[in-house]
Amino acid sequence: MKLLSVVVPCYNSATYMKKCIDSLLTGGDRVEIVVVDDGSTDETAFIADDYVGRFPDIVKVVHQKNGGHGAGINSGLKAATGKFFKVVDSDDAVGDCFKEFLDKLECDAAGADLVVTNYVYTYSDGRKNNPIKYGSVFKKDTLLDWSQTKKFKLKQCLTIHSCTFRTETVRKSGMVLPEHIFYEDNLMICTVLPYTEKVFYHDCDLYHYSIGRSGQSVQADVMISRYDHQVRIAADIFETCRLDEVRKKCKRLYDVMYHEMFMMYGIACVFARLSPEKDAYDKLCDMWERAYRFDEKYAEKFRKRTPLALVSAKGRFGKFVTKIVYKIAYSVVKFN
Repeated sequence: MKLLSVVVPCYNSATYMKKCIDSLLTGGDRVEIVVVDDGSTDETAFIADDYVGRFPDIVKVVHQKNGGHGAGINSGLKAATGKFFKVVDSDDAVGDCFKEFLDKLECDAAGADLVVTNYVYTYSDGRKNNPIKYGSVFKKDTLLDWSQTKKFKLKQCLTIHSCTFRTETVRKSGMVLPEHIFYEDNLMICTVLPYTEKVFYHDCDLYHYSIGRSGQSVQADVMISRYDHQVRIAADIFETCRLDEVRKKCKRLYDVMYHEMFMMYGIACVFARLSPEKDAYDKLCDMWERAYRFDEKYAEKFRKRTPLALVSAKGRFGKFVTKIVYKIAYSVVKFN
């Protein structure tokens, strides 16, 4: 069994996927790289097959018709044989600490369901790199129960960039991501987290999250144009988390899930309000109505007893507040 399976979803990634795969190859034989060619029309399939030919014991490829990023992760999970499971997008890369990270997986973190590492926003326009670290939440290099962790700060969310899961835990969660929709990786995190018990944090800047490529899903204009994807994923997350059930299991894990859900709802609300589309507010209202139908208690709490009430307010006031919230969030995280 390989130590780590890394899924690399690819769609027309020919111009940048080599950097990603080459960074993963530094892990050697302990790593299984699963390249998923999601119906690409450029040279992606050829490049993937070439890597398989040169590194047959490390790289495997799945060719499929286009289903989107979520379909790529689903297929990668089916093909994965490693003890641990991670997703690395084809325009990103892992850093020089990859071998060190694998050593931790092999020894100190061997009993973890979730291994958390830092990720770094790297900007193509020359801005200083922006690392997201978790040292204030987790004791370093120590296998912990959720009850032994501390509160997340506003800018600290668990993402596919920071999370490496035990493969068995992902499969136990029953995770199947929706196809042809963006931002579904947030749903992955919220689907698997309730099934984790042991967590390990290694303080290394493992994931290098490249920002600035034209058409990238986290570009502000793209996120605004796809606000309805954010709304859909937030609604799916609300119905996946089942907060009361998580609370019975572990109060600290409940706090983490609550934080994740709040952030996803906040993102959905912000980009729906920033959208110039006439029916954007109606779709936001539909999201809240769906939440009320599923769990009135938490829908009421999120909608009326948090700052989301201001962002969701109808008319010019809500839009005004949204612009302020977005500027503050950008100044803190610099996510695009």
